[in-house]
Amino acid sequence: MKVLITGTAGFIGSTLALKLLARGDEVIGIDNVNDYYDPNLKLARLERVKAYDGFTEVRGDLENRDLVADAFKTHKPERVVNLAAQAGVRYSLENPYAYLDANVLGFMNILENCRYHDVEHLVYASSSSVYGNHTNMPFSIHESVDHPVSLYAATKKSNELMAHTYSHLFNIPTTGLRFFTVYGPWGRPDMALFLFTDSILKGKPINVFNYGKHKRDFTYVEDIVEGVTRTLDNIATPNPDWDSNKPDPATSSAPFRVYNIGNNKPVDLEHYIHVLEECLGKKAEKNLLPLQAGDVPDTYADVSDLINDVDYKPDTSVEDGIARFVEWYREYYKV
Repeated sequence: MKVLITGTAGFIGSTLALKLLARGDEVIGIDNVNDYYDPNLKLARLERVKAYDGFTEVRGDLENRDLVADAFKTHKPERVVNLAAQAGVRYSLENPYAYLDANVLGFMNILENCRYHDVEHLVYASSSSVYGNHTNMPFSIHESVDHPVSLYAATKKSNELMAHTYSHLFNIPTTGLRFFTVYGPWGRPDMALFLFTDSILKGKPINVFNYGKHKRDFTYVEDIVEGVTRTLDNIATPNPDWDSNKPDPATSSAPFRVYNIGNNKPVDLEHYIHVLEECLGKKAEKNLLPLQAGDVPDTYADVSDLINDVDYKPDTSVEDGIARFVEWYREYYKV
């Protein structure tokens, strides 16, 4: 297939591009390589992807309507995976407009070009953050998610609503994927595992929010990418049993689907830190802090629909996943 992936310099996007290229797909990658975090890490990820002849790079912003239109017109992708976004819950309190530009306007440009270029399937990243202040666990895609607690979450919910509109109006098959706390090699420096590792190795205290009482459905990056690949290959279809009197939020009479991709096994943050300490061979000094604005205490993914529809369930343990991350970190940063 010819697949356009946005965010190919990113953590998940580069890993997905490598997987698709390795199986023989052609990949067109759009990324602006911004400085939200170390651009050198993004460029290093891109270098790995560029090693494949089947990769074509397009450098620029999704908000740039002409650039996105030209990429579709020139390369004519059969399928699209939108992973580019302004990430991070806490940063959305500081720079909200960045989220509207990248996550809403940028996604609008993707949808419009899918509309006019006969794209077979659009898969896009949503987030577990859309569950907001839900406490009914595990989080089910069949429950409404109308109470986000961060602007980041609101933009991801907006993406799902926008996608459904285009599926309904223009019959574009769309699949939204709610990722749960992704971690692993080549990860983002603004996320907990990266920050903890850097501080522990330097002998600095780590900030542990909610006094370490978080539970997170930590999901290894390769498991996320396997889920993305399988859903990409499984084109969204209408639900023949969809009932407008009892509307199911995760399906539709249009070719629209939403799935959770999570490990289905919440882990205490305290245990997560303990595993990291074991892998590093060094204890952490902890600075215990209250829950931050926009954060939620716990996440837990119900992945039954993912299992039923694409026969997949993430299963990498945090013990294995963190060990692989630490091995990569020591090699990449020579520590």
